[in-house]
Amino acid sequence: MTTLRMAAVAANFDRDLEADFQRIARLIADARAAGVQLLALPEGALGGYLLSLDGTADSPPAFALDGDEIARLSKLAGDLTVIAGYAESDGGLIYNSAVCVNGDGVLGHHRKVHQPLQEDAHYAAGDRFEAFDTPVGRLGLMICYDKAFPEAARTLAMDGAQIIACVSAWPGARTNPDPDLSKDRWKRRFDLFDRARALENQVVWLSANQSGRFGALRFVASAKIVDPGGEIIADTGITEGMAIAELDVEAALEQARRSMGHLRDRRPETYGTPELVRT
Repeated sequence: MTTLRMAAVAANFDRDLEADFQRIARLIADARAAGVQLLALPEGALGGYLLSLDGTADSPPAFALDGDEIARLSKLAGDLTVIAGYAESDGGLIYNSAVCVNGDGVLGHHRKVHQPLQEDAHYAAGDRFEAFDTPVGRLGLMICYDKAFPEAARTLAMDGAQIIACVSAWPGARTNPDPDLSKDRWKRRFDLFDRARALENQVVWLSANQSGRFGALRFVASAKIVDPGGEIIADTGITEGMAIAELDVEAALEQARRSMGHLRDRRPETYGTPELVRT
Protein backbone atom coordinates (compact mmCIF):
# COMPACT_ATOMS: atom_id res chain seq x y z
CA MET A 1 0.00 0.00 0.00
CA THR A 2 1.42 3.37 -1.07
CA THR A 3 -0.37 6.42 0.23
CA LEU A 4 -0.19 9.91 -1.18
CA ARG A 5 -0.59 12.94 1.04
CA MET A 6 -2.07 15.79 -0.96
CA ALA A 7 -3.36 19.30 -0.34
CA ALA A 8 -5.53 21.91 -2.06
CA VAL A 9 -5.27 25.57 -1.10
CA ALA A 10 -7.79 28.38 -0.71
CA ALA A 11 -5.88 31.67 -0.55
CA ASN A 12 -5.85 35.20 -1.94
CA PHE A 13 -3.31 36.25 -4.56
CA ASP A 14 -3.05 39.67 -6.18
CA ARG A 15 -0.90 41.80 -8.49
CA ASP A 16 2.01 42.01 -6.03
CA LEU A 17 4.07 39.21 -7.55
CA GLU A 18 6.76 39.29 -4.89
CA ALA A 19 4.13 38.96 -2.16
CA ASP A 20 2.54 36.10 -4.13
CA PHE A 21 5.86 34.26 -4.22
CA GLN A 22 6.35 34.82 -0.49
CA ARG A 23 2.86 33.44 0.16
CA ILE A 24 3.58 30.43 -2.06
CA ALA A 25 6.88 29.81 -0.26
CA ARG A 26 5.05 29.78 3.08
CA LEU A 27 2.36 27.45 1.78
CA ILE A 28 4.97 25.05 0.37
CA ALA A 29 6.85 25.12 3.67
CA ASP A 30 3.62 24.40 5.59
CA ALA A 31 2.73 21.60 3.18
CA ARG A 32 6.20 20.07 3.44
CA ALA A 33 6.02 20.19 7.24
CA ALA A 34 2.68 18.37 7.05
CA GLY A 35 4.17 15.64 4.86
CA VAL A 36 2.32 16.74 1.71
CA GLN A 37 3.65 15.43 -1.60
CA LEU A 38 1.16 17.04 -4.02
CA LEU A 39 0.02 20.65 -3.57
CA ALA A 40 -2.54 22.52 -5.69
CA LEU A 41 -2.61 26.35 -5.62
CA PRO A 42 -5.39 28.48 -7.16
CA GLU A 43 -5.90 29.96 -10.60
CA GLY A 44 -3.93 33.18 -10.84
CA ALA A 45 -1.57 32.27 -8.00
CA LEU A 46 1.15 34.22 -9.81
CA GLY A 47 -0.11 37.76 -10.30
CA GLY A 48 -3.76 37.33 -9.38
CA TYR A 49 -6.91 36.93 -11.47
CA LEU A 50 -9.10 39.59 -13.12
CA LEU A 51 -10.60 42.44 -11.11
CA SER A 52 -13.95 41.93 -12.85
CA LEU A 53 -15.57 39.80 -15.55
CA ASP A 54 -17.14 42.61 -17.59
CA GLY A 55 -14.28 42.79 -20.09
CA THR A 56 -12.92 46.14 -18.85
CA ALA A 57 -10.37 45.02 -16.24
CA ASP A 58 -6.63 45.10 -16.85
CA SER A 59 -5.10 41.70 -17.58
CA PRO A 60 -2.72 40.13 -15.05
CA PRO A 61 1.01 40.14 -15.78
CA ALA A 62 1.91 37.31 -18.13
CA PHE A 63 4.94 35.02 -18.08
CA ALA A 64 6.51 32.51 -20.44
CA LEU A 65 6.36 28.83 -19.54
CA ASP A 66 10.16 28.68 -19.83
CA GLY A 67 10.69 32.02 -18.08
CA ASP A 68 12.21 33.03 -14.77
CA GLU A 69 8.92 33.03 -12.84
CA ILE A 70 8.09 29.38 -13.54
CA ALA A 71 11.72 28.44 -12.85
CA ARG A 72 11.42 30.20 -9.48
CA LEU A 73 8.23 28.28 -8.72
CA SER A 74 10.00 25.04 -9.63
CA LYS A 75 12.87 25.83 -7.28
CA LEU A 76 10.44 26.55 -4.44
CA ALA A 77 8.62 23.26 -5.10
CA GLY A 78 11.75 21.18 -4.64
CA ASP A 79 10.71 17.66 -3.62
CA LEU A 80 6.98 18.51 -3.79
CA THR A 81 4.83 18.35 -6.88
CA VAL A 82 3.15 21.78 -7.09
CA ILE A 83 0.35 23.03 -9.33
CA ALA A 84 -0.30 26.76 -9.78
CA GLY A 85 -2.27 29.04 -12.07
CA TYR A 86 -0.76 31.97 -13.95
CA ALA A 87 -1.19 34.10 -17.08
CA GLU A 88 1.01 32.68 -19.83
CA SER A 89 2.50 34.71 -22.66
CA ASP A 90 3.24 32.88 -25.90
CA GLY A 91 3.40 34.03 -29.50
CA GLY A 92 1.88 37.41 -28.77
CA LEU A 93 -1.11 35.87 -26.98
CA ILE A 94 -1.98 35.51 -23.31
CA TYR A 95 -3.51 32.29 -21.95
CA ASN A 96 -5.08 31.52 -18.60
CA SER A 97 -2.81 28.62 -17.71
CA ALA A 98 -1.83 26.15 -15.00
CA VAL A 99 1.54 24.51 -14.59
CA CYS A 100 2.69 21.47 -12.62
CA VAL A 101 6.29 21.58 -11.42
CA ASN A 102 8.80 20.06 -9.04
CA GLY A 103 12.47 20.78 -8.49
CA ASP A 104 13.33 19.13 -11.79
CA GLY A 105 11.21 21.59 -13.79
CA VAL A 106 7.88 21.55 -15.62
CA LEU A 107 6.00 18.25 -15.46
CA GLY A 108 2.76 19.29 -17.16
CA HIS A 109 0.83 22.28 -18.39
CA HIS A 110 -2.73 23.31 -19.33
CA ARG A 111 -4.35 26.30 -21.01
CA LYS A 112 -7.93 27.03 -19.96
CA VAL A 113 -10.30 25.97 -22.72
CA HIS A 114 -13.71 27.23 -21.55
CA GLN A 115 -14.07 30.95 -20.93
CA PRO A 116 -16.99 32.36 -18.89
CA LEU A 117 -18.66 35.74 -19.33
CA GLN A 118 -16.11 38.11 -20.92
CA GLU A 119 -12.92 36.35 -19.95
CA ASP A 120 -12.11 36.02 -23.65
CA ALA A 121 -11.46 39.77 -23.70
CA HIS A 122 -8.24 39.01 -21.82
CA TYR A 123 -7.16 35.48 -22.75
CA ALA A 124 -6.87 33.25 -25.77
CA ALA A 125 -8.43 29.80 -25.34
CA GLY A 126 -6.60 26.51 -24.98
CA ASP A 127 -7.46 23.64 -27.28
CA ARG A 128 -6.81 20.34 -25.48
CA PHE A 129 -6.95 18.22 -22.35
CA GLU A 130 -4.01 15.87 -21.84
CA ALA A 131 -2.90 13.81 -18.82
CA PHE A 132 0.78 13.48 -17.92
CA ASP A 133 2.97 11.37 -15.66
CA THR A 134 4.53 12.72 -12.46
CA PRO A 135 6.34 11.24 -9.44
CA VAL A 136 2.98 11.19 -7.59
CA GLY A 137 0.96 9.53 -10.37
CA ARG A 138 -0.71 10.39 -13.64
CA LEU A 139 -2.37 13.80 -13.41
CA GLY A 140 -4.75 15.96 -15.39
CA LEU A 141 -5.22 19.72 -15.06
CA MET A 142 -8.28 21.89 -15.49
CA ILE A 143 -9.03 25.54 -14.74
CA CYS A 144 -12.23 26.81 -13.11
CA TYR A 145 -15.06 26.89 -15.72
CA ASP A 146 -13.51 23.87 -17.48
CA LYS A 147 -15.11 21.69 -14.79
CA ALA A 148 -18.62 22.70 -15.87
CA PHE A 149 -18.13 20.55 -18.99
CA PRO A 150 -18.23 16.77 -18.38
CA GLU A 151 -16.31 16.11 -21.58
CA ALA A 152 -13.22 17.84 -20.19
CA ALA A 153 -12.79 15.65 -17.12
CA ARG A 154 -13.83 12.55 -19.06
CA THR A 155 -11.12 13.22 -21.64
CA LEU A 156 -8.49 13.36 -18.89
CA ALA A 157 -9.84 10.21 -17.21
CA MET A 158 -9.81 8.35 -20.52
CA ASP A 159 -6.19 9.50 -20.94
CA GLY A 160 -5.35 7.71 -17.72
CA ALA A 161 -5.48 10.53 -15.18
CA GLN A 162 -5.72 9.08 -11.68
CA ILE A 163 -5.87 12.53 -10.10
CA ILE A 164 -7.45 15.64 -11.63
CA ALA A 165 -6.57 19.02 -10.16
CA CYS A 166 -8.88 21.91 -10.98
CA VAL A 167 -7.50 25.32 -9.98
CA SER A 168 -10.00 28.15 -9.81
CA ALA A 169 -10.82 31.79 -9.17
CA TRP A 170 -14.50 30.94 -8.65
CA PRO A 171 -16.54 33.84 -7.27
CA GLY A 172 -19.87 34.02 -5.51
CA ALA A 173 -23.00 34.97 -7.42
CA ARG A 174 -22.88 38.30 -9.24
CA THR A 175 -26.62 38.99 -8.88
CA ASN A 176 -28.58 38.70 -5.63
CA PRO A 177 -25.56 37.39 -3.69
CA ASP A 178 -26.32 35.75 -0.37
CA PRO A 179 -24.66 37.64 2.52
CA ASP A 180 -23.81 34.20 3.93
CA LEU A 181 -21.24 32.90 1.45
CA SER A 182 -21.80 29.33 2.65
CA LYS A 183 -25.34 29.57 1.21
CA ASP A 184 -24.33 31.21 -2.07
CA ARG A 185 -25.75 29.45 -5.13
CA TRP A 186 -22.47 29.74 -7.05
CA LYS A 187 -20.67 28.05 -4.14
CA ARG A 188 -23.20 25.20 -4.34
CA ARG A 189 -22.46 24.82 -8.04
CA PHE A 190 -18.72 24.85 -7.36
CA ASP A 191 -19.11 22.02 -4.84
CA LEU A 192 -21.52 20.04 -7.03
CA PHE A 193 -19.17 20.14 -10.01
CA ASP A 194 -16.26 18.97 -7.84
CA ARG A 195 -18.19 15.99 -6.50
CA ALA A 196 -19.86 15.05 -9.78
CA ARG A 197 -16.65 15.13 -11.84
CA ALA A 198 -14.86 12.94 -9.29
CA LEU A 199 -17.72 10.45 -9.06
CA GLU A 200 -18.60 10.10 -12.73
CA ASN A 201 -14.95 9.48 -13.64
CA GLN A 202 -14.01 7.67 -10.42
CA VAL A 203 -10.86 9.73 -9.93
CA VAL A 204 -9.30 11.62 -7.06
CA TRP A 205 -10.18 15.31 -7.39
CA LEU A 206 -8.24 18.29 -6.02
CA SER A 207 -9.99 21.66 -6.11
CA ALA A 208 -8.01 24.81 -5.26
CA ASN A 209 -9.60 28.26 -5.28
CA GLN A 210 -8.98 31.91 -4.59
CA SER A 211 -10.38 33.26 -1.32
CA GLY A 212 -11.34 36.69 -0.04
CA ARG A 213 -11.99 39.61 -2.38
CA PHE A 214 -10.24 40.99 -5.43
CA GLY A 215 -11.75 43.94 -7.25
CA ALA A 216 -15.43 43.26 -7.86
CA LEU A 217 -15.12 39.54 -7.09
CA ARG A 218 -15.80 37.72 -3.82
CA PHE A 219 -14.36 34.22 -4.03
CA VAL A 220 -15.99 31.17 -2.45
CA ALA A 221 -12.73 29.51 -1.28
CA SER A 222 -13.97 25.91 -0.63
CA ALA A 223 -10.71 24.16 -1.53
CA LYS A 224 -11.26 20.44 -1.19
CA ILE A 225 -10.19 16.89 -1.94
CA VAL A 226 -12.82 14.47 -3.23
CA ASP A 227 -12.42 10.69 -3.39
CA PRO A 228 -13.41 8.53 -6.39
CA GLY A 229 -16.82 7.94 -4.83
CA GLY A 230 -17.61 11.63 -4.85
CA GLU A 231 -17.15 12.06 -1.09
CA ILE A 232 -15.39 15.18 0.20
CA ILE A 233 -12.57 13.98 2.45
CA ALA A 234 -11.02 17.39 3.21
CA ASP A 235 -12.46 20.90 2.80
CA THR A 236 -11.50 24.43 3.84
CA GLY A 237 -15.07 25.73 3.76
CA ILE A 238 -15.50 29.38 2.78
CA THR A 239 -12.29 30.51 4.45
CA GLU A 240 -8.63 30.58 3.51
CA GLY A 241 -6.81 27.39 4.34
CA MET A 242 -5.29 24.12 3.17
CA ALA A 243 -7.37 20.96 2.76
CA ILE A 244 -5.11 17.96 3.41
CA ALA A 245 -5.90 14.28 2.92
CA GLU A 246 -3.98 11.02 2.60
CA LEU A 247 -5.12 8.30 0.26
CA ASP A 248 -3.84 5.18 -1.44
CA VAL A 249 -4.82 6.44 -4.87
CA GLU A 250 -4.48 3.18 -6.83
CA ALA A 251 -6.38 1.21 -4.17
CA ALA A 252 -9.11 3.86 -4.00
CA LEU A 253 -9.56 3.82 -7.78
CA GLU A 254 -9.59 0.01 -7.88
CA GLN A 255 -12.20 -0.20 -5.13
CA ALA A 256 -14.43 2.47 -6.69
CA ARG A 257 -14.31 0.80 -10.12
CA ARG A 258 -14.56 -2.82 -8.99
CA SER A 259 -18.31 -3.31 -9.30
CA MET A 260 -19.43 -0.37 -11.41
CA GLY A 261 -16.61 0.93 -13.54
CA HIS A 262 -17.91 4.10 -15.15
CA LEU A 263 -15.08 4.26 -17.67
CA ARG A 264 -15.14 0.51 -18.35
CA ASP A 265 -18.92 0.35 -18.78
CA ARG A 266 -19.21 3.18 -21.30
CA ARG A 267 -21.17 2.57 -24.52
CA PRO A 268 -19.62 5.19 -26.83
CA GLU A 269 -21.31 3.76 -29.91
CA THR A 270 -24.64 4.99 -28.52
CA TYR A 271 -23.52 8.53 -27.70
CA GLY A 272 -24.50 10.63 -30.66
CA THR A 273 -23.22 14.19 -30.28
CA PRO A 274 -25.20 16.34 -32.72
CA GLU A 275 -24.41 20.03 -32.40
CA LEU A 276 -27.32 22.23 -31.41
CA VAL A 277 -27.97 25.01 -33.92
CA ARG A 278 -28.97 28.33 -32.43
CA THR A 279 -31.61 30.24 -34.32
